[in-house]
Amino acid sequence: MEGGEHRLQPGGHVTEARGDRSRGRDETEDERADRRWSELIQEVRVAQTGVQILFGFLLTVVFTPRYEDLAQTERTIYIVTVVLGAAATGALIGPVSFHRIVAGRRIKPAAVRWAARLTVVGLVLLLATMTSALLLILRVATHDEFVPWLVGCVLLWYLLCWFVLPAWIRRRDADD
Repeated sequence: MEGGEHRLQPGGHVTEARGDRSRGRDETEDERADRRWSELIQEVRVAQTGVQILFGFLLTVVFTPRYEDLAQTERTIYIVTVVLGAAATGALIGPVSFHRIVAGRRIKPAAVRWAARLTVVGLVLLLATMTSALLLILRVATHDEFVPWLVGCVLLWYLLCWFVLPAWIRRRDADD
């Protein structure tokens, strides 16, 4: 940081502040990693809850009497959906395990980057799980030819809300 600014640490130690005021925050790399980790965990909690509830319901379908009446196509969609749900669950729980395994190794900034990547993978898998589950439900409920179109519209909505809009805002409002 310009001007030799310093920060008073607990215990009275003075360290040079290495934050970047141009981005609106005055924090060290470790402080940034701590903040980003806290934010990431809050985000993951929301996604984990959704995927775990969906996955739990999916697991029960095979034990219902109606499952035997499903056509082979619907059974295949069901199996793909369950596997996607399991993969999404793993990816979204991964950051917690990742943090626990690397905790105390003084590599938190790298851990946060990798946990964030796992979270994005988990969101993509959650997107696929929800789309596949919707396809299965609507095929069984309606047997109409408009089902793929309806699922496609919902998929586009998910993509818009989860990825396109955030990427557009990020690009539009990014500091150069």
